[in-house]
Order: sequence, then C-alpha cells, then structure tokens
Amino acid sequence: MATYTKLSSGSWRVQVRRKGRYISETFLRRDDARRWATETERQVDRGETPTKSRIARLKTFGELIDLHIDDMCDVGKSPRRSKAAGPRYAPKTSGKCNIAALDRERLIRFGRDCAAQGAGPMTLGIDIGLVKLILSHAAAVHDLPVKVEPVDLARIALKRLASLGKAIKRALTTTARP
Repeated sequence: MATYTKLSSGSWRVQVRRKGRYISETFLRRDDARRWATETERQVDRGETPTKSRIARLKTFGELIDLHIDDMCDVGKSPRRSKAAGPRYAPKTSGKCNIAALDRERLIRFGRDCAAQGAGPMTLGIDIGLVKLILSHAAAVHDLPVKVEPVDLARIALKRLASLGKAIKRALTTTARP
C-alpha cells in the first residue's frame, strides 16, 4: 500500500513499502504520484526492481544519451572529443527515436544513411559501438528494459553489406623538406 504525504512546498511524496522493498518519490501532482505508486507496486509483485520516476519517464534514444553523459560526468569521466562527437551526431538521425522502436532494421538504416553521407567503415563502426555502449549502460546501471542484441545483429548485417569494416587505406603523400 502506498502512503501519500503533502509536503509544505505543495508537492506530494509517495512511499511504497511492499514485500520488504521500500522506494519513495516526490511529485508535483497527486495524480502523478498515484500512477507511479500503482506501477511500482505492480513491478514489485512481478519480482522486478522498481525504477525511479525520472528513469522510467525516458522514452527516446536522445534522452538515453543525455542520461549516459550525465552519469559519466557525475563520476568525473566526462566524454572527450571523439566520444562527445558521436552521441551528439546520433540524435540528429535517431535521437528522437522511441527506445522501443530502436530495432535491427532502424540501426541498419542508420548505418546505410551514414555511409551514404560519406562516413567511412571505421567511423560507422565507432558510431554503432557508441549506440551499443549507451544501451548497455542504460540496461546495466539503470535496469532499463532495453535490448542490446539488435545492435550486434545490425553490426553483422552492416559488415555483410560492406558498409562496416576496416579503415580505408589512404596513400601517404610525402612532401619534400627543405
């Protein structure tokens, strides 16, 4: 059973104690608190780990990117130039994509679009790797129900379609030194 308490700020705190589990959250509206408490009780009854309301509200891949960057900054490992460029590029193409819609076909389309825009095999491999890193971070750290397997399948498909692979060898040009 959930306990609702109106705080002096006007917000509502809801506490759920069920089957030895305890979790609480604060909401601006009582109706939001009631919906969260009902879903949390269902999760505990199913044997799942309840998620914080902030994490449960994440719906797009762009929000997962922001969550990953925030978590890395919190532990003092902010993304450097190369990692920061990849996730910032991904929202332009798939950042507004619903997490549930991020399947193998969409990732293959993302890879083909990047290759068509001139991204080389190495760059595409890095981008696909960053997508997998962000999804696995969300699953491991925040226990979000995201699947990492479609990324692996998309990587295999892109290798077979010759969009992903080793770096293109470039001819070295030498300049005469005075």
